[in-house]
Amino acid sequence: MRNNPTTRHVLRAAVAVLGLVLVGGGLLLVPLPGPGWFIVILGIAVWSSEFEPAARLLEFVKDKVRQWDQWVRAQSRWTQAGVALATFAFVAAVLWGVTKVMGVPGIVPDGVAAWLHANLWL
Repeated sequence: MRNNPTTRHVLRAAVAVLGLVLVGGGLLLVPLPGPGWFIVILGIAVWSSEFEPAARLLEFVKDKVRQWDQWVRAQSRWTQAGVALATFAFVAAVLWGVTKVMGVPGIVPDGVAAWLHANLWL
């Protein structure tokens, strides 16, 4: 496909659109618990298969993630626990805010939803 000029343009366009969908969707998911950043990085990886600037960006991101991982591992258990606690607090605050704005999802059992409304000022 890459050798044919026509299909090469189609391939590049498809890679551009797929990467855009993944990066955009991942960015929407970043503040929520789950794989938001993973999806963003996956989108950049898709782009990097066809676009050199995206390949450089992917290497930069991988390097920064490695540095963060090494820094956290080199810290004391207390610092690691503090990072974990701060992460948990951030995720809990985002979940509370989203639930406050959008309401308790319908898939939550009625008893749990009633408890959430009574105890978390929703």
